[in-house]
Amino acid sequence: MTHWYDNAIIYQIYPKSFQDSNGDGIGDLNGIRQRIPYLKKLGINAVWLNPIFVSPQVDNGYDVADYFAIDPAMGTMADFEQLIKQLHQEKIKIILDLVLNHTSDQHPWFQKAINNPKSKYRNYYLFAGSNNKRPNNWGSFFGGSVWESDPKNSGQSYFHLFDKHMPDLNWANPALRQEMIQVAEYWLAKGIDGLRLDAFIHIAKADLRQNFPAPNDAEPVIAEPFFANLPQVQEWLQPFCQQIKRDFPDALLLGEAASANVNLAADYTSKKNSLLDSVITFRYFTDDESKINPRLPAQYQPKELDWQIFKQTQAIWQQTLAEISLPTLYWNNHDMPRMATRLAHTRIQIQSLAMLMYLQRGIPIIYYGEELGLQNLLFTSDKEFADETVTQFIAQAKSMGISEQEALKMVSATHKLPARGVMPWTDEPHDGFSSTKPWLDGQKMVKVDACSEVVDPDSIFNFYRQLIALKKRKLFQAGRFYLRETGQDSYVYQRDLGNSSALVAVSLSSQKTRIRIPRAYHHEELTAGKYYLADGELVLMPYSGVVLSK
Repeated sequence: MTHWYDNAIIYQIYPKSFQDSNGDGIGDLNGIRQRIPYLKKLGINAVWLNPIFVSPQVDNGYDVADYFAIDPAMGTMADFEQLIKQLHQEKIKIILDLVLNHTSDQHPWFQKAINNPKSKYRNYYLFAGSNNKRPNNWGSFFGGSVWESDPKNSGQSYFHLFDKHMPDLNWANPALRQEMIQVAEYWLAKGIDGLRLDAFIHIAKADLRQNFPAPNDAEPVIAEPFFANLPQVQEWLQPFCQQIKRDFPDALLLGEAASANVNLAADYTSKKNSLLDSVITFRYFTDDESKINPRLPAQYQPKELDWQIFKQTQAIWQQTLAEISLPTLYWNNHDMPRMATRLAHTRIQIQSLAMLMYLQRGIPIIYYGEELGLQNLLFTSDKEFADETVTQFIAQAKSMGISEQEALKMVSATHKLPARGVMPWTDEPHDGFSSTKPWLDGQKMVKVDACSEVVDPDSIFNFYRQLIALKKRKLFQAGRFYLRETGQDSYVYQRDLGNSSALVAVSLSSQKTRIRIPRAYHHEELTAGKYYLADGELVLMPYSGVVLSK
């Protein structure tokens, strides 16, 4: 059985940063509606919205306070219903982010859990310990312990894998699992076409009494093996997915499986397991840390990609999932720096890397503004990051003689928040995004705007249009993938389907690159930069790329 998402080309929208329609500096649903013609022109056929539910915004909407209501900053339920309708009129599907692992501490379930320890909602969360003693030494992804004392002074603590204002849900409780099915089906019944299941790999935890062996038990430890990809994740998620597929057979279930390896991805997406259709992994990119300063934390030092490991990783994921599911294909998202900041520094390089990634077998996910060559913002104060680790890094860098300006430049190029800058629509004040100062502001390293890009035939935007049109061909949707061995300076692969075949060749080098290819590939389909072809020798100019068919 075929589904719409077998041919999906997804455009990720960070709603707060896409288009403001009411002048409050925050993007909203009606702003997205205004830009549907732009989405249509680009050629994508699905959009994924980061969270739009009621939230205190401790974590930009991933701390949900009401699963059944639209955050007022985003608009109204009527606005959302109209957005669905207008997107569908243009044959564009819509996918919502659904946070499975935790809620906000302002959610009614949590408020009832702390106000009445004997209520059923106490068991919707993970409470443990006594006398305000932490049950174990596990550390939160956001720093410190995963345990926070019950604000009502019961002596117990509650578990939070992320911010302390985001308590984890207890998926071991069948009643909670049923509640989450109802949440998912409420929105699917509204007419959405799929769900991105945020942090689903964390819904199961090991025995909460178990410390993670470490030299110093007093210091919290990121004990990921105890709360990521445990067997119960599949056990508990399966009925959730099965129920949704029974009621909404054509719904896309896309899971965020940040730390899952390829074999886990195969398990999560295998048809026999009745779980997910595809997953997003963070395992694609391995940094080359050979040039970093060992006296500074590596986290905020700009690094090159290790292209050899990248090639190995892509080949492994492509071949392992070949008969199982479609992998996701992406260069950037809201949780990482932008491609045009960390990897590609020219128009040609941006184009050729897009060609490299999105013509592989899989589902492209294009991050808003990527098609313009949008870069990370440059922040001029550590306070703009609202991240204690940034303040610590800058203090350490200054102690080593690095200027504050240079340290801020390093963090701006590597932190996820500057990658969430507003979409530049025009060269007018506030980028045509809003009539007032945007919620997230900063210096722009390169001036770019959508209006100029759309009318320039040689722009990155118009290259993406051509690339998306090419991706829609059956060969690039359903064809087999084979990575050719060509050395470290290039990335070359074939897509084969029946009698059709194409070769995608991209230079990874600042030097001219020569590649031997079969003479049958000579028909040009798409180019980025310049190349020469004669007698089976393909010569790529620096960072250029080409698609050739037989």
